[in-house]
Amino acid sequence: MTEITTQSVNTDETVVVSVDAMGGDKGPGVIIAGLLLSTKQHSNIRFLVHGPEDKLKPLIIKYNLQNFCKIVHAERTVSMDDKPSQVMRHGKGTSMWSAVTSVKHLEADACVSCGNTGALMAISMVRLRKLPGINRPAIAILWPSVNTTGANVMLDVGADIRADENDLLQFALMGASYLRNGFGVTRPRVGLLNVGTEEHKGRAELKAAHDLIRDTADTGNFAFVGFVEGGDIPSDRVDVIVTDGFTGNIALKTAEGTASFIGSALRKSFKHSLLSRLSAIAAYGPLSRLKQQTDPRRVNGGVFLGLNGTVVKSHGAADATGVAAAVGLAYRLGTTKFSTKLAARVASVNGFTEDLEEDGA
Repeated sequence: MTEITTQSVNTDETVVVSVDAMGGDKGPGVIIAGLLLSTKQHSNIRFLVHGPEDKLKPLIIKYNLQNFCKIVHAERTVSMDDKPSQVMRHGKGTSMWSAVTSVKHLEADACVSCGNTGALMAISMVRLRKLPGINRPAIAILWPSVNTTGANVMLDVGADIRADENDLLQFALMGASYLRNGFGVTRPRVGLLNVGTEEHKGRAELKAAHDLIRDTADTGNFAFVGFVEGGDIPSDRVDVIVTDGFTGNIALKTAEGTASFIGSALRKSFKHSLLSRLSAIAAYGPLSRLKQQTDPRRVNGGVFLGLNGTVVKSHGAADATGVAAAVGLAYRLGTTKFSTKLAARVASVNGFTEDLEEDGA
C-alpha cells in the first residue's frame, strides 16, 4: 500500500487554517506542537489560534511560531461533557465557536478542532449553515486501505444516526467530490454498505438508495459498484463507502477497539518469554512497516461535509502527529476551495434528480 497522497496545490498562495487550540484531551501544548509540524510540511500555511491568550502566547513563543500564528482571544472552552444543545445556547465566547466563526467570516479557509464532536457539529450548523439542497451533513473519514491512495473514504460516521435513500444519495455525491478534489481520484468508485452484496438484501431505504445512486452515477461523475460489506471497507474494490451515521460510527469504533486490542496482544505476546523477545527483534522491520501502514494518526481528521465551509474534526486524543495530519487535510481542502466545488456538484445533480422525479423515473 502506498502512503496517502493529496492533489498538488499552488504553494504560492497563503492558506489560513482556524484552530480551536483548547479542544482535545491533551491540552493546547500538543495542538501547538502539531502546528509546528504542519509548518515544516507547508511553508505557506498560517493559523488563527483561538483560546485564552495568556495560555497560548507562551506556547507559540516556545515553538517559535510567532510568524505563523495570530491569537484570537477566547476566554471559555467547550468541554467533552457539554451537550450540543447547551453549546448552541451558550457557546458564544468559546474557542470552538470563535474558530468556526472565522470560516464564516472568510477570515480562514478551513477550521480544525479536537473538541467535542456533537458540539462542533452543532456550532458548525448554526454558524455556517447547510449547503443549498443538502438534507443532512455527514462526517467523512479516511479509512486505511490497500487502495493506491492508501485510504478509502467512509461517510457518515456519526453526524446523524438516521439517513433515508435521498440522504444516502447525497452522501455518495459528497464522498465522491471529497475524494476527487482532495485526492485527485477522477472517477471514484462508490459502494453502499449493506449486510450482503445481493440486490435483494437490506432494508427498504437501502434498496431505494441503491437504485438512486446507480441512476445518478454518470451525472455525478462516479462509478457505482453496488452493495459492499464490512470486509470491503479497507479493500481496493471501492473508494467511497456510503452508510448511515449509526452504522458508520459503530464500524469506526469497532475498528479502533480491534486495532488497540491487536496492538496490546502483540506486545504481550512478544514479552512472554526470552524466545518471544528474540522473535520480536527479528520481526522489528515488518512490524514497524505494519504499524506505519495501520497508524490511525496519519489519517486523522473527519470532514464535516454539506456545510458552507470546511470543518475538520481531529480525534480528541490526537498527539502532535495526528493534529498535523488533520491540519494538513484542512490545508488541502482549503486550498482546493473544496466547499465551493461541492456546492456546485450537489446543485447540478439535484437538478438531474428532480427531472427524474418529474418523469416518473
